[in-house]
Amino acid sequence: MRIGIALPQFVEDPEIPIAAAVAAEAAGIDGVFVYDHLWRGEPPNRRPALECFALLGALAAETARVSLGTLVARATLRPAATTANAFATAQRVSEGRVIAGLGAGDGQSRAENEAYGLPFGTLAERLDRLHETVVATRAHGVPVWIGGTAERVAPLVAGADGWNGWGLEPEALAAAGGIVRAAAPAAALTWGGVARPREDGVAALADRLARYAEVGCAWAVLAAADPLDPANAEIVGEARRRLA
Repeated sequence: MRIGIALPQFVEDPEIPIAAAVAAEAAGIDGVFVYDHLWRGEPPNRRPALECFALLGALAAETARVSLGTLVARATLRPAATTANAFATAQRVSEGRVIAGLGAGDGQSRAENEAYGLPFGTLAERLDRLHETVVATRAHGVPVWIGGTAERVAPLVAGADGWNGWGLEPEALAAAGGIVRAAAPAAALTWGGVARPREDGVAALADRLARYAEVGCAWAVLAAADPLDPANAEIVGEARRRLA
């Protein structure tokens, strides 16, 4: 199983996530992932968010080995062709290291869309847009993971390369993965969720990751509860080595 980390993206200075990505690569982590939000939180605690495709381009230039992904790029924020070409550009700059995580958006995304005059759409409309974006992105040769509830997105995963179950415990991931695999037998099962590397320590984190490996997970992407902690990369890297 490969291990990724989500970068500290809700900041104003792009050097912060870039430094975290460089540290992750040095620590032996397999991939770094970014979100696709316009902001994070609500007033008065709202934080900025670095734009995901601009950040992917910077990461491609500053790293040499790690996979670079989105968890997830929202299909309703841009036309399908725009999203697909943004991924294709990052793929070219990174020499083939991009993973396009794509999603339809959920209730937490509505305010961001509507603040910029972008229709949020019904579930059916959002899934249609997601399908268009998956097709357009894969046409550029970029591998695609689809994020979302298994029952809703399983039919679309058949036209993608993998599915990401966010926040699920290993047993729940395995059960949802069965639904996905019924529609897409060859799809990779991947997981993303919150972790506390310093609090948990290497041994506990490695044990947790091993449970995901045991249920057939191909990737686990950790979003540190404290993404600015400089110890995250080394702790996660050591946990990854214990899985090898």
